[in-house]
Amino acid sequence: MMRLTDGRWLIGLAAATGLMVSVSGQAVLAAQSAAPVEISSFSGAYLAARVAEVDNDLEGAIAYYRKALDFDPDNQPLQQSLMLALISEGRFDEALPYAEKLKSAPEIERLSRLALAIDAFRKKDYGAAEPLLTFAEESDLDGLIAKIMTAWAKLGAGDKTGAMATLDELAGPDWYGLFVSYSKGLVAEQAGLDEEADAAYQSAVDDVAAGGAAPDAWLRAAEAYAGFLARQGKKDAALAVLEKADEFASGRLQMIDLRDKIMKGEPVARIVSNPSDGASELLLVLASALNRSGGESFVRLYLRYALALRPDSDIALVQLAGVSEQQNDAEGAIELYKRIPHSSRLRRVSQLQLGLNLADLDRRDEAIRQLQALVEENPEDMRGYLALGGVYASKEDYAGAAKVYDKAVERLESKKFSMPRDPRTTANWNIYYQRGIAYERLKEWPKAEPNFRKALELFPNQPQVMNYLGYSWIDMNMNLEEGMDLIRKAVELRPSDGYIVDSLGWAHYRLGEYDDAVRELERAVSLKPDDPVLNDHLGDAYWRVGRKLEATFQWSHARDMKPEPAVLAEVEKKLKEGLPPEDDKAVAGQQKAAPQPPADEPPATAPSDQRTEVKPDTAAKPVAYKVTPGQSLWSIAADHLGNGNRYIEILNLNPQLQGDPGRLMPGQELTLPPAGN
Repeated sequence: MMRLTDGRWLIGLAAATGLMVSVSGQAVLAAQSAAPVEISSFSGAYLAARVAEVDNDLEGAIAYYRKALDFDPDNQPLQQSLMLALISEGRFDEALPYAEKLKSAPEIERLSRLALAIDAFRKKDYGAAEPLLTFAEESDLDGLIAKIMTAWAKLGAGDKTGAMATLDELAGPDWYGLFVSYSKGLVAEQAGLDEEADAAYQSAVDDVAAGGAAPDAWLRAAEAYAGFLARQGKKDAALAVLEKADEFASGRLQMIDLRDKIMKGEPVARIVSNPSDGASELLLVLASALNRSGGESFVRLYLRYALALRPDSDIALVQLAGVSEQQNDAEGAIELYKRIPHSSRLRRVSQLQLGLNLADLDRRDEAIRQLQALVEENPEDMRGYLALGGVYASKEDYAGAAKVYDKAVERLESKKFSMPRDPRTTANWNIYYQRGIAYERLKEWPKAEPNFRKALELFPNQPQVMNYLGYSWIDMNMNLEEGMDLIRKAVELRPSDGYIVDSLGWAHYRLGEYDDAVRELERAVSLKPDDPVLNDHLGDAYWRVGRKLEATFQWSHARDMKPEPAVLAEVEKKLKEGLPPEDDKAVAGQQKAAPQPPADEPPATAPSDQRTEVKPDTAAKPVAYKVTPGQSLWSIAADHLGNGNRYIEILNLNPQLQGDPGRLMPGQELTLPPAGN
C-alpha cells in the first residue's frame, strides 16, 4: 500500500545527518500562549497551567504556574513544574532560583541538582559542581550522568587521575558500556592520555551491538575516534573507522565532512575541548538514545541541559528542532533552525528543514522560495531538490514535483562524483525514486518505471522502491511474478513495517488470493493498528472470505479513524452495501491503493495476535547468534527457526531491538530460540 503524505521522509534528513528526526507532516499551527487573564483563584491558575503544558504551550504554562505561585508561594510541586517548564523552554537562568530551593527535595533533586551543577560547570567552579552530583535517590540513568559528569568535574579541577579512576570504577547495566567507553575516550584525550584514549575509543567503536540501540552515540564515538586518529597522524586508520561508520549509516554529513578533511590533510578539531563541552556531549548522546515516540518532553529537557552548557551546539539545536516537529510545533522548530550558525556544517540541513516547516504551516509560497534559493545556491546538493519536490508533491502537484526532479537528474547525469564509494552517489537513489513516484501519479508509467529501476541499481534491495515498483506492476496486471518477488523481499527486509506488509496483503487481494490476503493484512493491522486504510483493506479481505461480520467491524473502525474524504466515502458505501459479487470486475468500494513508504520509526512492540506465531518453548535454552551482512529479523527467523513469522520470538528475547527492530548491524549478537522448537 502506498499512500503518500506530507511527511519528512521525502528528504531523508535523518539519514543525511545521523539524527532521528520524525515529523507528522501535517500542517499545524503553533500553540497560542498568553499571560493569565482574569484568573482569580489558585485552582484556576493551576488547571490553566496544566492544560497549557499538555498542549506543549510552555510559555503559557510558565505564565500560569507563576500566577498560581502568587496564591501559594511555598508550594514545592508548583515550583518543580515551573522549574522544569523554564528549562524546557530554554530559560535556564530563570530556573536556577527554583533549582536552589528544590535541591534537597527527594522527588526532584536529581534534576534540580543537575541544573545547579551545570551552572557550576559554566562558571568553571568544578569544586562546587562535584558535591551537587550526588543524589539521595537515583535511577540507572541518573547514576550514569552523575558519575560521568563527576569525572569531567575532576578533570576540570586538574585531577586527571581521579577522573579516569571514576570512569574505571563505574559499574551498571550492560547498556552503560558504550556511553562509558565513549566518555572515557573523550576524557583521556582531553587529559593527554593518548593510549588510554585510543583503547577507550576502540572499545566504543567495537560495540556495534550497542550502536543498534543507540546509533547516534555510536556514530559520535566513531567520529571522535576517527578525528583522534587523524590528529595522531594515523590517516589510514582514521579512514578505516569512517568506512565502518559508513557501513553502519551511510551519508552522515559529519562523516563526509571529516573524510574530506582527512583526505586533504586539513586540521581536524576535537568534538569537545573542555569539561563543559564534555558534559554537554554526554547529555546530548543520552537524549538522542532516549528519543523514541512518547518521550519527547524528557528528551527536550536533556537537550536544554546540553545547550545550557554549550549554547552553540548545532547538533543539539537540530535535535531540539526535531522534537518540536514531533510535537507539531512547526513555529518552534523554525526558530531553532534559525539559530544554527552560518559556519555550521548543519546550516544547510537546518535551512532545508526550515523550508519544510513553512510548508507544514501552509506557508507554501514562502517554503518554495526558501527551498528554491537553496537549490540555486548549491545545485549539486540533491537534498535541496528532494525538499522542494516534496513540497510540490505534498500538495499533489506532481507535475511541479516532476520538473524539480528532472532538473536534479539532469544535474546528476552531467557530473560524476570523483570520490570512491562516495555516500552521496548511493544516496541519489531517492531522486530517481521520487521522480518515479511523480510520473506514476501523473499516469506516465513509461517514464516512471525506468526511474524505479535506476533507484534499485543505485541502491539494490531498497525496500521502499521494491515495494512501490512491485505493487505498481501487480496493480497494472503486469510482471506479476516479479512484482510479488519484490514485495516479498521488501517484507523480508522490513517485517515490522505495517505499510509494506499491507502491500503484500493487498497484492494477494488484487490477485484474488483472499486467504493469503487475510493472513498478511491481519499482520499489517497488528503492526499499524491506527491506520484507517489498512483496516479498510482488512475489511475487504474478510468480506471476500465470507467473514462479513468482521468485515463490517473493520470498516466501522476505519470510518471512526477519520480517514481522507475519498476513503471515507468508499468505506461508508461498503458499510451500507457491502462489496459487490466477486465476478463484478468494476469492484465498487475498492479504492486504488499504492504502496506507502515505511514509517520513520518501526513499532516498539511486536504484534500479539498473529495467527502464524509459534510460541517459544520456555523450557529450552536460547542460543547465541551473530548477525551477518544483509540479514533481517525475518530472514534469520526463516533460516534458523524455519518460519519468518517467528521473528516475534527473536524480538521478545532481545529487548534492545524493541525500539527499532528493523535495524540490524553485521556482527551484532542476538539471542535466538532453539532451532528445534
